[in-house]
Amino acid sequence: MASIFSKIIAGELPAHKVAETNRAVAFLDINPLHEGHLLVVPKQEVDKLFDLPEEDYLHLWQVARAIARAQEEVISCQRVGVAVVGLEVPHAHIHLIPIHGVHDIDFSRPKLSFTSEQLAATTQRIQARLPEVLRP
Repeated sequence: MASIFSKIIAGELPAHKVAETNRAVAFLDINPLHEGHLLVVPKQEVDKLFDLPEEDYLHLWQVARAIARAQEEVISCQRVGVAVVGLEVPHAHIHLIPIHGVHDIDFSRPKLSFTSEQLAATTQRIQARLPEVLRP
């Protein structure tokens, strides 16, 4: 059965896509810890990040790096934290979370809620700082 991320990639489920390449997609998390919290996901459905083919693995991190730089420009934060947990969805993914301290990346914290309009605005602000080749 396809993961929820594969359904987003296929366009079967809606998402606020921030970036997309032929091998990866990035979209805002629907249960964010902070404004701008997003996921960078390979298009190939692989359960564990370290099981990705090397080219896809390296590409995912290149995309994550470009997005994190854009996030730091438009989201109020001290830095962008990175987490790879991989237990909640059986599809490799990288969390990029704007943070002010280590406590901000604690997944047991209550999740935030944003309107569709707020998510769309955040998406546009991040996209505006990305290289053209990453914009969906």
